[in-house]
Amino acid sequence: MKKLALAAMIGMLSAGAFAAQGDILARFRVIDVDPSASWSSSAPGLNVDAKSSPALELDFTYMITNNIGTELILGTSRHKITANGADIGKVSVLPPTVTVQYHFAPEATFRPYVGAGVNYTRFYNDGLGNGAITVKKNSFGPALQAGADIAINKNWFVNFDVKKLWVQTDVSAGGAKLGTLHIDPWVFGVGVGTKF
Repeated sequence: MKKLALAAMIGMLSAGAFAAQGDILARFRVIDVDPSASWSSSAPGLNVDAKSSPALELDFTYMITNNIGTELILGTSRHKITANGADIGKVSVLPPTVTVQYHFAPEATFRPYVGAGVNYTRFYNDGLGNGAITVKKNSFGPALQAGADIAINKNWFVNFDVKKLWVQTDVSAGGAKLGTLHIDPWVFGVGVGTKF
């Protein structure tokens, strides 16, 4: 009898966790934006780097079918920039990202997904070298994503997510280009979500 009751409860949870065509999933995550930075330059002896930063993220997924969704990811982070290990200031980045996702088991309690798309990154509020150093304001690049939603009940779930973004910006001083900073961050996130 206990086994039958347990099976019925699991079945109810799985049925209630169903993310179907037309649903909108909203997630709120705490993320760590961890640059895998590299520097390309013709200026000898100069190396520019970006440091990791925690941030908040909000995203919305529209389920086109039961298995395919498209996600809009919104968040901003602020990063310390160094040159040859010395702090030269901070810059904020706003990288709205759109991915197309495949959800492997939308009817289950554990719902893994993968996604691929594009990010547009806007650099702003940069105060590098007391204004003497500037960065290119816009960047486009690919994005990859993998994660899972784990149902708590029929409307709420816990989310784990990891993304790889390709982001770069040209760094200049006095109008002369110093080089290109490839930020290319990993974004690790955990949060909660709901559907409506």
